[in-house]
This record gives sequence, structure tokens and C-alpha cells, in this order.
Amino acid sequence: MTALAQRLKEKYFRQEHPYRIFEREVERYLRPGDALLDAGCGRTAPILVKYRSKARRLIGVDLVDFAPSDSDIELLKTDIGQIPLASNTVDLVMSRSVMEHVADPAQAYAEVYRILKPGGHFIFLTANLWDYASLIAKLVPNRFHPCIVARTEGRSEHDVFPVAYQTNTRRAVKKWARHAGFEIVSFRYLGQYPSYFMFNGFLFLLAAGYEKLITSIAPFNFLQGWIFATLRKPPFLSPRSDSPK
Repeated sequence: MTALAQRLKEKYFRQEHPYRIFEREVERYLRPGDALLDAGCGRTAPILVKYRSKARRLIGVDLVDFAPSDSDIELLKTDIGQIPLASNTVDLVMSRSVMEHVADPAQAYAEVYRILKPGGHFIFLTANLWDYASLIAKLVPNRFHPCIVARTEGRSEHDVFPVAYQTNTRRAVKKWARHAGFEIVSFRYLGQYPSYFMFNGFLFLLAAGYEKLITSIAPFNFLQGWIFATLRKPPFLSPRSDSPK
């Protein structure tokens, strides 16, 4: 990260980060008696722990080896397409920066639908395929991604996973959601500062101009970096109130 890039970020990107918008949406639907599952929670389940006092049951699912954690969080080493939970047992499933890695979206959506209670929600934030970073990542072989991300973002190479981009457009989300039986509550595009260019002030400036352009002109919004969706399993069994807090 250069000093110039940091100054430009502070000057031009004061809007709320997509991560915070995602967390607020989870808080909007989560109730104290709910079971909350984080699909792709990471080694330490950093997002899940934020809801420790706001849900009855916390469950994390990922393919990684978990770091030691408190016993009040259930951590399951498994694929999100094969979750060892009974049907209709989870109130809310959240997933951040994971759906771009899903190679079999039909199975993943179906499994989330299966474990959700009727009326339950699936909230996810994922990379938009039409973002320039995603298009480049799709063209570059997955074996090179860890090195590139480590150099541009400073992220550890072992935390970079292969991308598939099978459900990372509006059309794809609609297709797989409806195929599984979900109702689409909301779908929108979100942008943020160009994090991939924090290593170079000049490139960051150019990317910042591009971000401002596609954010301010509505027909170009589909080029923003994030897809943010909230889906609902229809309340066809025991109806529940889904009114946000």
C-alpha cells in the first residue's frame, strides 16, 4: 500500500464498505433464537463470532483446517454442497466472498435450501463476474492466483482458493435460485475502492476514476465489483414472521 493510494482512498471512498452492508443485512433478519450458519466461514470464523450474542446457535462450514475455537461455535469441515445437518434446521445462512469458488451451484443452492427452515433466508456477497478483477482472474489460471493476490493485496497465499464464477451474474443467480426453489428478496450491485491497486498510487487513481464512473451512471452499475443477494425459502410449512427488526 502506497501513501498516495491511501490518501486517495480516504478522499474519494468514504461510502460504507460492502462488508458492513452485508453484516447489517444479516443483523436485519437475525433473531436471538435463530440458528445461523456461515457457509465458507474461514479458519477462525471471524464473521460468525460477531453474532455470538445475537443467535442461539452458530455453525461454520468450510473445507479448511480450523484454528482452535470456543466450544459455542460448531465448525464443520465439509463442502457447502454436502452439509451434515438435518433438513429445515437453520434459520439464516450467510456467505461472504465464497460463491465465486462454487463449482457446482445447483448442488450448493439445493443444499442451502434443504437445511433452511421454511421462511429462512440465504444472504450472500460475492464477486461480480463483470468486474475487471473477476474477468482477469477468470482468464489467469488458478495456480497463479495465490502469488498475484499476495503481491497486490498482501493476503496470505494459503487463503487464496480457486475461482469458478458459476453463479456470479444476475442471470446466474436468478437461474440457480429459482432452480432450487428460492424466492429472490433483493439483488443489487455494490462497489468499493479498487483494493487490487493499493500497491501503486497512479494505477489506484485510474481505477478510482473508473469506479466512480460505473457507480454514478446507472446503466453501468452491473460492472461494479460485488453482487449482493438475499434469497428466501418460501414459508410453505410452518409460516413465520420474516419482518426485519
